[in-house]
Amino acid sequence: MLESGNTGSSAPMRYFCTYFDQRYLPRGLAMYESLRRNCPHFKLWVLCLDAETHNYLEAIKRPDLEPITLEEFESGDEPLKQSRKNRSLLEYYLTSTPSLPLFIFEKDPAVELITYLDADLYFFSPLDSLFDEISDHSIAIIPHRFPPSFRKAERHGIFNVGWVSFRRDSVGLACLQRWRTQCIERCADSKDGTQFADQQYLDDWPDIFQRLSVIQHKGANLAAWNIANYKITARDGNIYIDNEPLLFFHFHGLRRLNRYVYDTCFQHYGAKLSPLIIDKIYRPYLREIGMLSNPGATGALLPPLARESAAKRSASSPLRAFDLLKHLLQRHYLFVGRLGV
Repeated sequence: MLESGNTGSSAPMRYFCTYFDQRYLPRGLAMYESLRRNCPHFKLWVLCLDAETHNYLEAIKRPDLEPITLEEFESGDEPLKQSRKNRSLLEYYLTSTPSLPLFIFEKDPAVELITYLDADLYFFSPLDSLFDEISDHSIAIIPHRFPPSFRKAERHGIFNVGWVSFRRDSVGLACLQRWRTQCIERCADSKDGTQFADQQYLDDWPDIFQRLSVIQHKGANLAAWNIANYKITARDGNIYIDNEPLLFFHFHGLRRLNRYVYDTCFQHYGAKLSPLIIDKIYRPYLREIGMLSNPGATGALLPPLARESAAKRSASSPLRAFDLLKHLLQRHYLFVGRLGV
């Protein structure tokens, strides 16, 4: 893993925001630590979705991490608070995504470019090349890049919300305000493909907004849903996606099934785990989560996904054992003897 460290005071300041609750605290902290290694000067605002998360982040006191209470975030924002009444808690959290960068712009006038990050990202290389690609654009988004065999998944959104950047200018603010209005009006985590929470609203941005950058770097937002597109190699201690360095991996959908087995969701996208992917991408992430886990947190490490059905959780033991063996043999599931290796 490439660790950049602090490369000097000449590096520009970068601003990020994210949100998570107590269940996802280890993932959020792993994202923060990997960002700290690969972005010398940054500030990360964390919207804490429960009091326990805020109390913990206040206690560890990181100078480049500022926790925000949900009460502070909602204060004076009646439309956002009212949206709680007609959606699930998960849908309400997703509704909040575009409001968070707007909140940061209002909170800190020094911020000229803010990037929203999903809490399940993990950074492997310095981000200079990514910000060079963003340059002076007002908006930056990253396509899912589904493989041809899974292009039907674009019905859930052409672009992924894992990394979205906005500049404090007329275009960036107009885009954020439009997205916020849409999410408050409707942000449904529907199963019929008509809407996927806050994500599908990004589809028409390239046609509507000028000064928008569609990020092309293959190493940005690598994930289970697009890794089948690329040749993954390692040399000189670094990971390459085709011939571009891995900047960050999106661990969306990664679940801990039992003490030793993790579901990577690779089977859904026609991808398979290789020893290199296991050793150079998944093991570092799981190792760091293991070191950062709060023993008192509910579902420490990796809890089941919120969308997992009760029927699936209560499946009979023989069937679960058969499925585990099948997916392990097909290199969809990851077996980890212990997190320290």
